[in-house]
Amino acid sequence: MEETKGISDPENGSSSYGGKPPNPLSFSSSSSSTALYRQTFDGDRFLAPKSLVRHPSLVKTKVCVENEFALDKNKSEVEFVPATRSGAWSDIGSRSSMEDAYLCLDNLLDSYGLEDPEYGPTAFYGVFDGHGGKHAAEFACHHIPRYIVEDQEFPSEINKVISSAFLQTDTAFSEACALDGSLSSGTTALAAILTGRSLVVANAGDCRAVLSRQGKAIEMSKDHKPMSCKERRRIEASGGYIYDGYLNGQLNVARAIGDFHMEGMKNKKDGSNGGPLIADPELMTTKLTEEDEFLIMGCDGVWDVFMSQNAVDFARRRLQEHNDPVMCSKELVEEALKRKSGDNVTAVVVCLQPQPPPNLVAPRLRVQRSFSAEGLKDLQSYLDDLGC
Repeated sequence: MEETKGISDPENGSSSYGGKPPNPLSFSSSSSSTALYRQTFDGDRFLAPKSLVRHPSLVKTKVCVENEFALDKNKSEVEFVPATRSGAWSDIGSRSSMEDAYLCLDNLLDSYGLEDPEYGPTAFYGVFDGHGGKHAAEFACHHIPRYIVEDQEFPSEINKVISSAFLQTDTAFSEACALDGSLSSGTTALAAILTGRSLVVANAGDCRAVLSRQGKAIEMSKDHKPMSCKERRRIEASGGYIYDGYLNGQLNVARAIGDFHMEGMKNKKDGSNGGPLIADPELMTTKLTEEDEFLIMGCDGVWDVFMSQNAVDFARRRLQEHNDPVMCSKELVEEALKRKSGDNVTAVVVCLQPQPPPNLVAPRLRVQRSFSAEGLKDLQSYLDDLGC
C-alpha cells in the first residue's frame, strides 16, 4: 500500500504526542462524587421533621441529590480543559496522484512562536481535499492557520477570524494563480480550532468532522454538495446550475477554495464577482465537557464508506485497545480502503482525554409481564383438559 506524506510532518502518521500513549490499564473508568449535605438549624437546635424529634447527634444528615448533580455538572464545565493528543494518516488509495493535505497543531501559538494566552490552550487541525492538482490544498494548509494567528481580533472574535482566514486564503491563491497558471486547482477545506474548551469547526466542501460524545456521533460540519437543498437554492440564485449532481456540470462540491480557472465558478458570466462556487465556510461551535472523547476529521474518501456513527464506533473500539490517535487514524484509513473507497483517503483523530474511552453499559429495562383475563381463562381451560 502506497503511503503519502502529510504537510505537517515529514512522515505519514504525524502525531503531537511524545512517546507512548497513556496506558489504558492505568486509568479507572469509575469516578467518585462528593455528596452535598444540608442541615438546618434554629439557633443551636436542629430542626427535625415534626413527626419525630431526635437529639441532633442522632439525626443523619440529608443528601440533596439534585443539587449534588447540578454542582458536579457546573464544576465539570468550569474545570474541564481538553488534554489534546492528535494523529493523522493519509493514503493515495486508487488514485494516480495524492491531492490531500492535513495539519495537526496541538499548540497553535507555540508553532508560530507566540506565547500561550491565559484563557487556555489553542490548537488547530485541518484536512484539505484537493482536486485538479495538489497546489490549492497545500496552499490552504499553509495559509489558513497563519492568517488566523496574525489577525488582531484572534481569539476574541474567533468565528469572524476563521471566516476571514478562508476568504483571505482564497484571494491570495487567486493572485498566486494569476502569476503562475500551473498552480490552478481547487480544494475543500475543513478546520477545527480549539481554544480552551471551546471548539469551532469551519467547513467549505465535503470533508467532515464528527465529535464522539459518550460514544454518540455529533456531526460538527455539513457536507456542501450541489444537490443539498440549501446549496442548490444558493447556486441557482447566483446564476449557476446543477447537472447530473455536479455544479455547472463540472464540480461535485458547492464550496471550495480556488478553481479560478473554471469558467463561471467564482465569477458570473459577465465577469463580476458572486459566482455559484464560494469559499465562505460554514461554522459550528460547541463547549467541550468531560463527556467529549475525541474528534474525527476526514476527507470524503472516508465518508464515502463510513457513516458518522459507524466511524465513531470503529475509532472508539480502537482507542479502547491502544489509546493511540496515530494508530487509530491509520486504522480508519485502512478500513476505508478495505471498504473500496475510490479516492485519496485522509483521517485526523484528536483525542480530548488522556484516558481511553470508557466502556458503555446500556441500562437493562425491567419488563413487566401480566396475563389478560382471556389468557388466564385459556390457561385454566388447558389445565382442566390435562386433568390438573
